[in-house]
Amino acid sequence: MASLPLSSALPVTIDDVHAAHARIRDQIVHTPTFISRTLSGLTGATVYLKFENLQFTAAYKERGALNTLLQLPAGTPGVIAASAGNHAQGLAYHAHRLGIPATIVMPTTTPTVKVTQTEGHHATVVLHGETYDAAYAHARELEAVNGLTFVHPFDDVRVIAGQGTVALEMLADVPSIDTLITPIGGGGLISGMATVARAAGRPIDVIGVEAELYPSMYNRINGTDMPCAGDTLAEGIAVKEPGAITSGMVAALVDDIVLVSERSLEQAVSLLLQIEKTVVEGAGAAGLAALLQHPERFKGKTVGVILCGGNIDTRLLANVLLRDLARSGRLARLRIRLQDQPGALFNVARIFDQQRVNIIEIYHQRVFTTLPAKGLITDIECETRDRAHLDRLMAALNQAGYEASPVELA
Repeated sequence: MASLPLSSALPVTIDDVHAAHARIRDQIVHTPTFISRTLSGLTGATVYLKFENLQFTAAYKERGALNTLLQLPAGTPGVIAASAGNHAQGLAYHAHRLGIPATIVMPTTTPTVKVTQTEGHHATVVLHGETYDAAYAHARELEAVNGLTFVHPFDDVRVIAGQGTVALEMLADVPSIDTLITPIGGGGLISGMATVARAAGRPIDVIGVEAELYPSMYNRINGTDMPCAGDTLAEGIAVKEPGAITSGMVAALVDDIVLVSERSLEQAVSLLLQIEKTVVEGAGAAGLAALLQHPERFKGKTVGVILCGGNIDTRLLANVLLRDLARSGRLARLRIRLQDQPGALFNVARIFDQQRVNIIEIYHQRVFTTLPAKGLITDIECETRDRAHLDRLMAALNQAGYEASPVELA
């Protein structure tokens, strides 16, 4: 990748990005770029975070949407898009501000909270089909019937130029950045970022990140055929087919694409909340996930990571945090074999007390077990300080003669 020379033949130039920034900068948030000393220590890189989750709709998508809206002819009857995520909200918000009617077609499976948020920005929401592809096809039909202007979430030069303004701000705020790590869904953000990086007058690596479950751009660029399917935490970049424009730009301008696991995405979301006290969605944490999973790739670099969105369901966020506590040993479920007799539970609980371990829940199982009728299985959910504390508890239980084992996460 990045084997083609930078030329005017590319559909988006640095001048386009500068022009986009001049149009939109007074109507979007110039989000801060801060160093994270803790994450730098964890990863071996000097890590700067750009907090695009602080935009009004909590995602960078506002930039490309607004740049497109500001270039529409006067009297445009309305805009339409197919989206169940951040593009829908960014387009709806700025269209309403500018007095342009917006219609958003969403799959019928879209969570109610996302429908409500988009309607809250005064857009007309049309629910159609069970997949994005079905919603997209219906949006194009409505575009033709009603004379609307379709605003693509990524495969549009105006959108790409708008997204590139993220890199303009980052490199102006932190000129020492030598590596940009950027999530890839359809490729709009990284195409704009790479356009800016290649015009910087000094070497800047541009590395894309995709979820292992959705390596669509990786497949396109590398000629592979890995499947794109599954429930990923990074649904914002779960794109099966990248754009035609963006694929060409990524091939010409991007140095590499790395893939990250669901576990790395979960860890990144959790660390950003614990360390930086900021909420990001799975796609927004993909850059940090790459640092965590591929530390050797970035060691010693001065890295810019874009926290591109913060729209995550609160229940999902709670699950991610609890799973991270479990993996770190601070939350555990222990399965203990006991005799079904008075005092059995009291005696085992006394060991938890001696080790200063807090018991959260207790589950007895007498029927659905292979133990003899006088035996029972007890699952005890507990809270410890760290993995070493949990290990001491397990040792104490074993020393007291109990058959105990942790119930592991997948």
